[in-house]
Amino acid sequence: MNTPVRLWLPGGVHFLDLDGSDTSYASTPDHAALDITGDLDLRWEGEASWYSPGAQMLLGKWGDSGNRSYHMRIQDGSLYISGITSGGESYFVSRPLPALPERAALRVTLDADTGAGSWAVAHYWAPTIAGPWTQIHTTFTAAGTITTHVSTAPLLIAPAQPTATVPRRVVEGKVYAAEVRSGIGGTLVAAPVFTAQPLGTAGFTDSAGRVWSYSGAASIADRQEIFVGEIANWPQRWVPSGQAVWAPVQAAGILRRLNQGQRPLDSTLRRRIPSANPIAYWPFEEDTLASRAYSPIAGVTPAAVTGVEWAAVDTLPSSRALPRLTAAATLSAVVPDAADGQWQVECVYNADDKAPPSSGPRAEILSVSTTGTVRRWVISMRAGSAHVAGFNAAGTDVVNQGVSLVDDPFHGWYRLRFYVQDLGGGQMEWVIGWANVNGSTLQLAKNITASAGHVTAVTANWGPLTEGWSVGHLSVMPAAAGTIYDGSDNAYAGETAWVRMRRLAGEEGVPMARIPGDLPVERVGPQRVAKLVELFQAAASADGGLLLEDRRRPGLVYRDRSSMYTQDPALTLVYGQPGLAPPLEPDDEADIYRNDRTVVRDGGSEARAVLETGKLSVQAPPAGIGLYDDSVTLSLADDVQAEPIAYWRLYHGTYDGARYPAVTVKLHRAPHLIPAVLRMREGDIIRLKSLPGHVSYGDIDLLVTGWTETLLPRTWTRTFTCEPGGPWDLANINVVREGFEDGVYEVTITNGGNLPWTRTSAQAHSGTNSLRSGAIGNNQTSDAAVSVPAGATSFSFWYRTSSENSGPGFEGDRLLVLVDGVQVLRAQGTVGWTKFTVDVTGKSVVLFRYAKDNSASAGEDAVYIDDLRFIVGAYQPTKALTDGSELAAGIDADDLTLSVAVTAGPRWTTDANEMPILIDVGGEHMSVTAISGTSSPQTFTIGARSVNGVTKAHSSGTPVTLARRPPASL
Repeated sequence: MNTPVRLWLPGGVHFLDLDGSDTSYASTPDHAALDITGDLDLRWEGEASWYSPGAQMLLGKWGDSGNRSYHMRIQDGSLYISGITSGGESYFVSRPLPALPERAALRVTLDADTGAGSWAVAHYWAPTIAGPWTQIHTTFTAAGTITTHVSTAPLLIAPAQPTATVPRRVVEGKVYAAEVRSGIGGTLVAAPVFTAQPLGTAGFTDSAGRVWSYSGAASIADRQEIFVGEIANWPQRWVPSGQAVWAPVQAAGILRRLNQGQRPLDSTLRRRIPSANPIAYWPFEEDTLASRAYSPIAGVTPAAVTGVEWAAVDTLPSSRALPRLTAAATLSAVVPDAADGQWQVECVYNADDKAPPSSGPRAEILSVSTTGTVRRWVISMRAGSAHVAGFNAAGTDVVNQGVSLVDDPFHGWYRLRFYVQDLGGGQMEWVIGWANVNGSTLQLAKNITASAGHVTAVTANWGPLTEGWSVGHLSVMPAAAGTIYDGSDNAYAGETAWVRMRRLAGEEGVPMARIPGDLPVERVGPQRVAKLVELFQAAASADGGLLLEDRRRPGLVYRDRSSMYTQDPALTLVYGQPGLAPPLEPDDEADIYRNDRTVVRDGGSEARAVLETGKLSVQAPPAGIGLYDDSVTLSLADDVQAEPIAYWRLYHGTYDGARYPAVTVKLHRAPHLIPAVLRMREGDIIRLKSLPGHVSYGDIDLLVTGWTETLLPRTWTRTFTCEPGGPWDLANINVVREGFEDGVYEVTITNGGNLPWTRTSAQAHSGTNSLRSGAIGNNQTSDAAVSVPAGATSFSFWYRTSSENSGPGFEGDRLLVLVDGVQVLRAQGTVGWTKFTVDVTGKSVVLFRYAKDNSASAGEDAVYIDDLRFIVGAYQPTKALTDGSELAAGIDADDLTLSVAVTAGPRWTTDANEMPILIDVGGEHMSVTAISGTSSPQTFTIGARSVNGVTKAHSSGTPVTLARRPPASL
């Protein structure tokens, strides 16, 4: 039953395969080079569930207690470094991980002595272990210095510490490489590269001389996963002769099992309180025919409860329905024996705005019997005040304390908490407190000469003064000052959708990974009583992301909504070339549209978004398509979330673009597409190019929602189910600029050569400053190495030279620009400010070098750069549109100059740094390389016509707009 199954292809990149078990790892023996006591640099590259609940160790010298030095791990979505000092003290520093790709490198550096009386830790990530490294948040600093303990533990990838408070397990995933350096960026003392290791080998020696071996199931693999799941059963089939016996099987992902036979999860209070190991606990969540209150704690007898209406009040989101008290309500609950010295009694209640009059008797809420000096505690309340009474064994009141109620604990749901603890020396502290489930608190503490003892019973004679109240989730805890109710009492309302899924996954033992986006995840409402998968899906629906099955292990993956914004295509298919298979048929039926959409907040208000005008509006044809409405209920934390979500859904429901519900790829005809197809996940973008003119002018983007796959001995096809990708193309900031107007640079620049480049106001392309080469001598160089931001595709800059030109027999003094060591530009002599653009896709460093020959100089003997501009991703930067523009004069099909009148709003930019701009003129896309004029009409210089394949003349008054007009994101 539920046999694990994996479908995969060989031939991928080699990696160290770790299954997450504590006995599976790669190791190298302890060596003096690994006993680093000062500055430390740890690096690791691989694939892991970056944001899963729990702790996953990456690498370290971390053995049993007393034999530990340092390690790096990921835990609950954060990157940690932990270590032990020479004095035996432990330390750790963590930073939340940013949005990481599936494969990434992580790095942590320890500066053991900064020279300023402190130590410091910095965290980084990069696409590969070769960099470029991007720092995660800020550097941590603390007073003092650190000397790391020298242990004899081997260096493991990865160690384990299952006895930690949060068990630290070996990472489950793929490891490509790792490094340990003595010193930050210092000497390599361990450098395993698993991508270079052959299959089936037992070990190897790395470039630093460390000898590595594998333990347990750890090994080198080249697996490329297609599917990971389970086979539910193996039904036997046979022919009567018995000569053929077989078992037809069907595999499914983990969602099949999670959806089978699961009862709804208990309420959040019912789930949370037992985790604190209470002495006794009674939820009071019985149904209408109950006669007593059951306890889920072993050895605790049911509580006798009379005079209540069971399951009558269901307004507390963190609980099933609780009883309503009548005028004759009573409680008697026996508490098992426990240790003396401290205890806590807590419950939730709702007085339903029925406060006993301030001038009359108080209503008894709880009476607690104990073995201590105070044998019986009585807590009572009335409007404006409460009272705590304590009676000794003789019945004498030894505590008689009034409490002023500055809050209103008679309105809404409150927690009442009362705890007692011995302080030593014959002194005892008692504390009473009220907490509104939405946050406000009131507490009073007193010390008396007494002993706490332990609780033997909790009783109450509620009577007429509490008629209409509701009470539940009564617990007796063995320790004072507990906070186990916190958060769970409001059903975790207000946590983000991802935090809810991660918390539930951790509680239920379901592996859960995440594909994060750059924007915050939506906050969700209270966690209702529902099945686990329903709770996962409710959180996913609130955010608008995708709940998926993990293709690498039996588990789930959540893909944030914003991770699908403005993506580069994961797969590009060219019409007419091998791969894209017929039929490619659009779906343009009216019933796929929704032009009137309502979002209801579960338990709250609602919002509605309607498209009033336009060809897809609610107006009757031909002005619109008529009314196509729907409504959805979402678990949201606040009513204000509903309206923007409604308009987001309306935008998707009325997107006027091509819809291709299915796209088939024949991989046996296009094997070059296999790597890209194997990397794809639901939510990725497919781009269709070179479609016939009768289908589309320009590319079409489709968002993948799923696929079916057929693998046969000679054929392999995958059919993607899709929705329009256009609605996911949104306005974004994907430009990194640096104009050297201040000393804080937006890009990382590392100086080299004989002298550094410096900021100067002597020359500037724009603004008042630029970057100038160093004042070097003959046969010297001045270098400025600019790190390419992750994901950058294009780099442009302006340069100016004033130097010795070359001549017969001599080089002269020149500006050289190299991308990853390959020269892309050489300039010298007198050159005014000139723009240069280069493709930097997949590159790491752009090097600017001023190099002088062996004699002479000319001009200023310097070169300058300014207005550096990286574009990240495949999309051109989003630009704001004027409120209205049109051709001031007609043009022919080959004209390259336009006169454009601005009819409303601001003028078009004339900044050369913003060029080119792709515009739409009557359906034809044109690339604008320059704009002049500060008043209307402005003159547009066209670098290319018919960018989208449309060629035609245009008359005066034809609208002029941006070709790409993405809206703002939700």
